[in-house]
Amino acid sequence: MSSGILDTYPRLIGDIGGTNARFALVLAPGAEISNIRTLACADYPNIAEAIEAYLAFESAPAPKNAAMGIANPVTGDAIRLTNNNWAFSTEAVRQRLNLDRLLFVNDFTALALSLPYLKTEERRQVGGGRAVVGEAIGVIGPGTGLGVSGLIPHNGRYSALGGEGGHATLAAQTPEEFAVISQILKIHPHCSAERVLSGPGILALYRALAEVRGIEARNITTPEISAQGINGDDPVCADALRMFCSLLGSEAGNLALTLGAFGGVFIGGGIVPRLGAFFDTSDFRARFEAKGRFSGYMAKIPTFVITATYPALTGAAAALTGLLD
Repeated sequence: MSSGILDTYPRLIGDIGGTNARFALVLAPGAEISNIRTLACADYPNIAEAIEAYLAFESAPAPKNAAMGIANPVTGDAIRLTNNNWAFSTEAVRQRLNLDRLLFVNDFTALALSLPYLKTEERRQVGGGRAVVGEAIGVIGPGTGLGVSGLIPHNGRYSALGGEGGHATLAAQTPEEFAVISQILKIHPHCSAERVLSGPGILALYRALAEVRGIEARNITTPEISAQGINGDDPVCADALRMFCSLLGSEAGNLALTLGAFGGVFIGGGIVPRLGAFFDTSDFRARFEAKGRFSGYMAKIPTFVITATYPALTGAAAALTGLLD
């Protein structure tokens, strides 16, 4: 190992969402990711203070380089998060933390980069199909927002996509879905996929479905909708959750068609893994395959729920490796 590579350690990695910021360290070449800690974004006025607090909590050595996945477009030096109030200059943060390099990538770009490193036990297949090695891979995931990315093969390696597919227009397939989207359009000028396929979106979906059915929506939270839907305690909660799974299946299928994702489509984010068997037995897979003349094409593409605890940190480490090694 050359001293040049050794000089790039320790490396700080992060996964910055709208609600939480997760940080970790890679202390040496080939070392496992360590010192993982989650901080609430709302507890810190800016990202630099959150990183400084993390390093103090861990009594960690000063990192020399860093890479962060972030729930936001990354188009230049200035970054302003969509789902919280952090706004900063990448260069200013780099200088404040005395880093040699600081790289930000979209959080789902980071998640996409982690996919080749997932172990068999860190993913759960839903439905049929078989992944083809070396083919394109898609990833989509509802959390605070809706992330979308993919891996495209090129010269024996993968390149990750950085985009904002969660803000593409949501498409309905049933009369009730059309009615629900029409209800949401009374409130918002554009019904993106993220308006429904996210944590806040589940609540919006529940309220719109209750309105369409002429039922008074209860004062209820997203976790309560999920819990009561899974348990069958409330029929509107259960149907809202079923519609969520169906619409996610359609969106995941659109991604698979767009990419030709015969390497599989992976479902990430914080919501779907918590749905467990409810998701597996929902219409997600049927709607994924329901592409008319291309249903046979879709049946060959496998879909997986990511069950790894911190996959985006692995992807951020991979992004930094690609930059420095």
